Amino acid sequence: MAYRVISPEAVTIEEGVEIGEGAVIFPNNRLLGGTKIGAGAVLYPNNIIENSCVGEGASVTASVLRGAAVGAGASIGPFSYLREGANVGARCRVGSFVEIKNSAIGEGSKVSHLAYVGDARVGKNCNIGCGVVFCNYDGKRKARTVVEDGCFIGSNVNLIAPVCVGAGSYIAAATTVTRSVPPGTFLIGRVRQESSERLAARYARGGEKKEG
Repeated sequence: MAYRVISPEAVTIEEGVEIGEGAVIFPNNRLLGGTKIGAGAVLYPNNIIENSCVGEGASVTASVLRGAAVGAGASIGPFSYLREGANVGARCRVGSFVEIKNSAIGEGSKVSHLAYVGDARVGKNCNIGCGVVFCNYDGKRKARTVVEDGCFIGSNVNLIAPVCVGAGSYIAAATTVTRSVPPGTFLIGRVRQESSERLAARYARGGEKKEG
């Protein structure tokens, strides 16, 4: 069984691209350079895949891959950007508006939406929450972050490289991680929530008038 191209007039496949048996390519795909598409992979519409490898049975939707590798059975997109050196493991999920650069994502891990992973190694079966940023650049130098197997990184967490999050750790939402975290730790690093009915009333009045 050869691969299948739906609407060939709307697909670009450059010379040198390799496509495995049973792959399906939907319209508005551009396969460029030394790209390799594994057997049974599905490229849904609107991808640009350049000098990248997509593993067997993986799927990619409305995303850009340049110099990236995607493991077997992984799911990419929509609107993901896998830059040079992005290596996504088997059965991973990389979702909407995620950017990965020079980083390895271990098997079974999820980076589902609105996250940046740069200069990092993420272990197996991790969850990277919405809005997580791997802060790899201090304005002068780039540094790496390691997240070991089985970690949960909550929404809007900032990981300030260089830092290591030990295996099986949980990082609470809105935490900024500046020091390495031992394995099996629950870490929370945010300001305690406070309530004030007096301040609510003040804002409802439009604030207090200044004298003079």
